[in-house]
Amino acid sequence: MTKSSFRVYVDESGDEGFIFKPDGAGSSRWLVLSAVVTRREHDMEVVKLMDEVRTLLGRAPRQQLHFVKLGHTQRIPYARAIGMARIRTVSVLIHKPSIRDPETFQSQKHQLYRYACRLLLERVSWLCRDHRGKGPGDGTAEVIFSNRGQMSYDVLRGYLTRLREMSNSGEINIDWTVIDPKAVRTVQHSQMAGLQVADAVASAAFAAVNTNQFGDTESRYLLALLPTCYRHEGQLLGYGLKFWPGDLATLEIENPQLLSLVEGLK
Repeated sequence: MTKSSFRVYVDESGDEGFIFKPDGAGSSRWLVLSAVVTRREHDMEVVKLMDEVRTLLGRAPRQQLHFVKLGHTQRIPYARAIGMARIRTVSVLIHKPSIRDPETFQSQKHQLYRYACRLLLERVSWLCRDHRGKGPGDGTAEVIFSNRGQMSYDVLRGYLTRLREMSNSGEINIDWTVIDPKAVRTVQHSQMAGLQVADAVASAAFAAVNTNQFGDTESRYLLALLPTCYRHEGQLLGYGLKFWPGDLATLEIENPQLLSLVEGLK
């Protein structure tokens, strides 16, 4: 039986709420969804990566890691180690206050998350399509989500199936020769090393855009991951890093905290 060529691990950071209080409390201003893409034959390298990171950080073997629970001095070498790994990453960064019609994403539970999945899987499918001829497998990707306890993944698979049926409209840009909605599954974060790496990538991207209680962001984690970010013909923005709505330059105008990230990406 022919196996898929790629494994894709997906996790998120932030929430889907739209309650933004003047003091910065309430819902997160950003929702980030990130994917870690590896060739199936290299998948064990992700396990080795996590073993090396635990040793580096002085953690017990097989202990699960959550990026947000680590201190800054531990996050830096963790991100640096991921940045040197033989993987590719894609992140979709959604600035919720800039969404003109938020009610569109409030009519159904997890509607914004599903839309973020669409944007993410578009880019993942392009990445895999462009490289599937360089290794074994049938060219498809096995997509594994970190389990969100309150979300139905049957609904997500149904959403992706509807998108595939709508593809003739020209508005859906997922390459369905790579992504099969039936091949999408969910696993607990603790059970797969790839999901823990995806957690770190999503958390690193979130820290680069979402201000903390002091109004600061931290872009160094994400910048350390740049060697892994998907680029198409040398272009990073719109591919390995997809900002929505609008683009990074537009969002920076009303979000000056993004300046350090913009400068780091130059």
